[in-house]
Amino acid sequence: MNGLLSLSRAIDRLNEMVGKAVGWLILLAIVVSAVNAVIRKTMNMSSNSWLELQWYLYGAAFLLASAYTLKQNEHIRIDILYGALGRRVQHWIDLLGHIFFLMPILVLMDFYFVPWVWLSFSSGEMSTNAGGLIIWPSKLMLLLGFLLLTIQGISEIIKKIAVMRGIIEDPTPFVSSHDAAEMEGAAYLEDAPK
Repeated sequence: MNGLLSLSRAIDRLNEMVGKAVGWLILLAIVVSAVNAVIRKTMNMSSNSWLELQWYLYGAAFLLASAYTLKQNEHIRIDILYGALGRRVQHWIDLLGHIFFLMPILVLMDFYFVPWVWLSFSSGEMSTNAGGLIIWPSKLMLLLGFLLLTIQGISEIIKKIAVMRGIIEDPTPFVSSHDAAEMEGAAYLEDAPK
């Protein structure tokens, strides 16, 4: 199990680095958007490539940060029933959900995206919009996002089994949305000027 936990830590580090780095893509997309808007309003010029670049940057940030979101346990979860269950049952739900729902769709997407991206790259696929960009980089971001999410899913399964066996502490203990709101409010009051 130690080897698997080492693998899990390496995956977590990778996705932590990628997740934090792609935050800069949002800033870059905002700058591109602002420059495009200024040029469009002041010079009455525009280009589809600027609009597509914004779309590429936002898409890349979202896709490449999805594994980081899973690692941080910040993915969307409907916790009406989940929050009322004991932590052991929650661990089982998470483990079985990762194994039987998350991983099959991720592996399937990885399998189908590889030839799809390769075909786009090898054909030099271009946007159908006038002045548009090449398409394969956006498709590559989709593939990379799913690959990172797949390996993070493996890491989460390893960690969940280790937590359930008592080998490690729970890295992301469950906090209900009500408790999270209370903690956030308390932190806000603590930081508020007096």
